[in-house]
Amino acid sequence: MPITITTDINRIPVPEWDRFIENHPNGTIFQSQSMYRLFRDTKKFEPVIIAAFEDDILTGILLGAIIKEYSSKIGFFTSRTVIYGGPLIDSDSGNSDKVLDLLLKELTSQVKNKSIFIQFRNFFEWKEKREVFYKNDFKYLDRLNYLVDTTSGQDVRKRMSTSKMRQVKKGLKLGAEVVNPENIEQVKEFYKLLYYLYKYKVKKPLPEWSFFKNFYEQSKEGNLGAIKLIKYKDKIIGGILSPVTQGKVIYEWYICGMDREYKNLYPSVLATWAAIDYAMKNDLKVFDFMGVGVPDKDYGVREFKSKFGGEMVNYGRFGRINNKFLYAITEVGFNMLAWLKKI
Repeated sequence: MPITITTDINRIPVPEWDRFIENHPNGTIFQSQSMYRLFRDTKKFEPVIIAAFEDDILTGILLGAIIKEYSSKIGFFTSRTVIYGGPLIDSDSGNSDKVLDLLLKELTSQVKNKSIFIQFRNFFEWKEKREVFYKNDFKYLDRLNYLVDTTSGQDVRKRMSTSKMRQVKKGLKLGAEVVNPENIEQVKEFYKLLYYLYKYKVKKPLPEWSFFKNFYEQSKEGNLGAIKLIKYKDKIIGGILSPVTQGKVIYEWYICGMDREYKNLYPSVLATWAAIDYAMKNDLKVFDFMGVGVPDKDYGVREFKSKFGGEMVNYGRFGRINNKFLYAITEVGFNMLAWLKKI
């Protein structure tokens, strides 16, 4: 069967796209047209969409985003292309390797002059297809993650550590609440907490305010997921932004809590619990932490996340450096910036 590739969003029928994601065993919200809209409407994000058709039937989809930290020309030095949980290939296609190969070739062609590197953040195992990635100059990197089975509330509580379950109960008893945002201002309070956390502690890039604003607007329509906030005496002290794949998974994408200021309320624990509780109440099967670091290397929050009773998996990542010279310069630049912030 002839395979055709398109990068034109207008040539991908939305109903067919939605059905493909819904019916695919590894389909997630991150490869959906709803996520495409979030990327499109967020500053310093540029969506990348590639679809494969066999005899006019959708057999492969790849959605990612080119992300920059600056809008000016210097922004290129911070540019990267990130793909979450994709691409998705129809396993019934007799040409699945070829479809994957064509999607990767088109992706590289589209972004090699727009971003310094490409990174696939895998949500499932690619062992049988790794050679196709290798052929396109991608390297595999180990990355750990925890997945919490949320099909049974009783089992969730049994698997959680007694200390974490006790902290949840204590925080709620002392007056902390898990709430939905009442208005955009509360979402902005949550964003300010995240901004401080990422700038001074995590020292990693954080999307601009427009990302959170657009996610909130789309989540109200039921298209993307949920934002859960931790509230205490009319003050937002934590929260979690969680995309949702309906009927399947809720994800921890961005989370924070004022744990030092409100140590007896455990806002970060409550924020994590908020997403797990949402999963149990909405018939979702899994809570996905979206990464806990590299094996055999310390990762500050891995111990914290391990206490919620998840199963450790290693789906890894695929990475491709488009410009080795600029990548080296960028690495030096970011390390120097992090060092300067410590002075």
